[in-house]
Amino acid sequence: MSNLIELIKILRETTGAGMMDCKKALQENNNDVEAAKDWLREKGITTAAKKQARIAAEGLTIAKVTPTHSLIAELNCETDFVARGDAFIELINQIADLLLEKLPKTQEEALAFIDPILVVATVKIGEKLSFRRFELLEVAGKDAFAYMHMGGKISSLVVLEKADEELARGLAMHIAANAPRYIKLDDVSAAEIEHERAIQFEAAKNDEKLAGKPQAMLDKIIDGKVRKTFAEVALLEQIYLMDGTNKVSEVLKQHANNVVAFYRFQVGEGIDKKKDDFAAEVMAATK
Repeated sequence: MSNLIELIKILRETTGAGMMDCKKALQENNNDVEAAKDWLREKGITTAAKKQARIAAEGLTIAKVTPTHSLIAELNCETDFVARGDAFIELINQIADLLLEKLPKTQEEALAFIDPILVVATVKIGEKLSFRRFELLEVAGKDAFAYMHMGGKISSLVVLEKADEELARGLAMHIAANAPRYIKLDDVSAAEIEHERAIQFEAAKNDEKLAGKPQAMLDKIIDGKVRKTFAEVALLEQIYLMDGTNKVSEVLKQHANNVVAFYRFQVGEGIDKKKDDFAAEVMAATK
């Protein structure tokens, strides 16, 4: 076993392939390192591994609904050019269909059958590919609607308590445009509220208009600012995009309906994108 571990280490260092891929390559080739290297190349694993150091912050999101489940997911690549290509669009649809078929409960379960597909696709497409996230919801007896904006740069998914396709469609579009983070104010955690209150308290110290205010009045002002901050990202408190007048809560009341869940994925949100300095790269190459 110690000899195998050493061989795996050597193979990993020379190919960049993952530990389990190296182990399998050695087992398939009687622990012959050179033959294992060829095996990895033949499978396209070495080529894929070399791309893993790159940043995949472009890509697409996708949202789909079946009679029993709804799905939203994000698949990343390195460039927008690839994201707009037929091969990538076909790939994300293939993955979405597999997720709806296999219904994995965790990211690890999903990656177990997605990663082998990405290895092959990486060789074909020529960029690092990364399956970033997904959410699956049961929708039997409820009404769900999926909306994809700009060809999948933003996707949203909303599930209502009762079937109402027109309302669900409008809310999905509203969520895509207005990016709420919560359904209602009560969904905001105590920790988030305290964090925001601390920020507003410090800001109040630097506000000349609030100087000398009694503490009780200052507390009310700060509470109001905190509420306003979270109201802007609470779905029910937002002005409904489709009429521009009523809050979402009022629209739902008019339809005697409620939002059970919603998700909004935007490509690359939260990923630190690499900023290439082309001039510096050219200068470095001439030294």
